[in-house]
Amino acid sequence: MAGPSPDISVVIPCLNEADNAEAIAAAAAAELRKAGVTYEIIFIDNGSTDGTVDIIKGLCARDGNVRLIVNNQNYGQMRSPTHAIYQTSGAAVIGLCADFQDPPEMIGDFIAKWRAGSRIVLGVRHSEKMSMTMRVIRAVGYGFLNRFGDYRVIPNATGFGLYDREVVDTLKRWRDPEPFFRGMLVESGFSLETIPYHRPNRAGGASKNNFGTMLAFALTGLTSSSKKLLRAPLLVSILAFCFTGASGLAAVIAALLGASPWPLAILCLVMFLAGLNFLFLGLIGEQVRTIAMTVRNVPLVVERERVNFPEP
Repeated sequence: MAGPSPDISVVIPCLNEADNAEAIAAAAAAELRKAGVTYEIIFIDNGSTDGTVDIIKGLCARDGNVRLIVNNQNYGQMRSPTHAIYQTSGAAVIGLCADFQDPPEMIGDFIAKWRAGSRIVLGVRHSEKMSMTMRVIRAVGYGFLNRFGDYRVIPNATGFGLYDREVVDTLKRWRDPEPFFRGMLVESGFSLETIPYHRPNRAGGASKNNFGTMLAFALTGLTSSSKKLLRAPLLVSILAFCFTGASGLAAVIAALLGASPWPLAILCLVMFLAGLNFLFLGLIGEQVRTIAMTVRNVPLVVERERVNFPEP
């Protein structure tokens, strides 16, 4: 039988986090007890191959507040955590990384802001050790999302934070098959506060983020909501036709003057326009795929196993 719902649910996504699972559970539990709340800690494993699942099962056997969802396969860094958030029962939900780059000691600050009336409280990185290349990529990515997206994306907010139960239930009803959760939080319109923090290095294991995963985040953010993106190809095509007309006029003038620099220029122009066409067709294709998945009612993940969840 299901018992009373906890005050706080903590969701910790995992992929090969054998080095960190026990430590992050202990740290989160200590902060929750310090805050004086009842709680559940839900791990969701996204295809680990290093013994993470067995370690968390051991935690579940020793602590009834720890729960585990094991996915059938790796469903990516957005679908899996979001699915776990939707399985929580707490009055508020806290999203937390397993690698200690989301400091567990901020849990008390999140809860204090929530008790004061904030429906969403997000941690925002104000400093982090990273290469200049990655810093530039992130800055360009956030700038692009804020320029072409339909809602504001908070730079350096990864989803680490607290979300009120009403917020979670609202987003769950959207049934988004490719949930860009950090963007959905802003789009929901609930009151939102941020807390700056320094993001430390990983406590152990290897990062799962790379250029490919960051590109996937950006594409999902754009294709999940942007009406402007659908209009952009038309605007670009108008500009391209104007540019082509100007190039043609310049070619005629050059021919009249006896010069012939244009074969290569025309080839470059054709390639440029073809590249733009493929870019926007690809982005629109992503949106069409999202629509198709919504129509098919594809689940975020397929679960293989659940541990320590109360019977409904």
